[in-house]
Amino acid sequence: MSATANVTKLDFYEVLGVSRDASDAELKTSYRKLAMQYHPDRNPNNPEAEEQFKACSEAYSVLSDPEKRAAYDRFGHAAFQNGGGAAGNPFQGAGFQGDLGDIFGDIFGEMFGGGGGRRASRVQRGRDLRYDLTLEFEEAVAGVEKEIIIRRLEPCEDCRGTGSANGKAPATCTQCGGRGQVRFQQGFFSVAKTCSRCGGTGSIITEPCPGCRGEGLQPKRHTILVKVPAGVEQDTRIRYQGEGEAGRFGGPAGDLYVILTVKAHKFFERDGDDLHCVMPISFPQAALGTELEIETLDGPATIKVPEGTQNGRQFRLRNKGVPHLNEHGKGDLVVEIRVATPSKLNKQQKELLRQLGETMVMENTPTSRGLFEKMKDIFS
Repeated sequence: MSATANVTKLDFYEVLGVSRDASDAELKTSYRKLAMQYHPDRNPNNPEAEEQFKACSEAYSVLSDPEKRAAYDRFGHAAFQNGGGAAGNPFQGAGFQGDLGDIFGDIFGEMFGGGGGRRASRVQRGRDLRYDLTLEFEEAVAGVEKEIIIRRLEPCEDCRGTGSANGKAPATCTQCGGRGQVRFQQGFFSVAKTCSRCGGTGSIITEPCPGCRGEGLQPKRHTILVKVPAGVEQDTRIRYQGEGEAGRFGGPAGDLYVILTVKAHKFFERDGDDLHCVMPISFPQAALGTELEIETLDGPATIKVPEGTQNGRQFRLRNKGVPHLNEHGKGDLVVEIRVATPSKLNKQQKELLRQLGETMVMENTPTSRGLFEKMKDIFS
């Protein structure tokens, strides 16, 4: 009495290592990982890896198809056996009897550069453009409007952006038959690649428009009013949506980015929204006190310098700085006092300073900065 072997096929869900309620995305992720792991090209002369590859491919070919998966969930492997499961079952012989390029779809299209098995669209978004705009310091602070001229691609007036002369529709690509892809054999399965003639669009312009040579676009000059808000600073970027180059074959236009460069001021330095400058004064002005007039961005202002003002003292003029961008209010103007030592004196001035020096005796010995600050009070 001969024994009969009872061979049981592995459960498709176990082959892919997923649960029975796995989503399509989870199936695809698991299959992609296993297929790349056991692919024959990565495992040459390895029969076990090849069998694993075939098993996971067969499992995915069934579970990735909603109708096949429903039949498998109901009848198991019997759903695909001749005469088994549901009567008149249309899913007989799942596995490797069909075109594997169709079974694997975009998974192996991605692995071998096939473009995902879909026809590429002729519609393309237009390129973004950049324009560098230079402003005077005062323009950046106060805000300004400027007209700029850019050169960009716009839809051809002759063919209205179609690229075809006389409104003639594009012809079907003869190389790919309008599919946008061509197939070739890769080992024991076929792989789809983007058609090199039509670029994956499936169509060819047989009579190009003479005005744009089939591109559908022509270069033109365009004037745009740039509105610069008050308070902008160096490298501020202003975006104008849809003002870039036109899209091809009806695609959306790109954007225009205006990049600002701000010139330096002759004496103001900017720190955020505050302005800083240095005001030189003489020793008598610092010792006796004085009033100084300074030109701000809003006009002249007065600073009262008290008696005994020390070198480096700062005076803050509120709301005399840069406007807050897109907000109310302004920064401040900070004026630093620098006591200037004259480099040239006449005879009379020298004599007066000698007399003053005799009345102001100071011990010239090194000390710490903290102690020196306290000693300033002696002469204030």
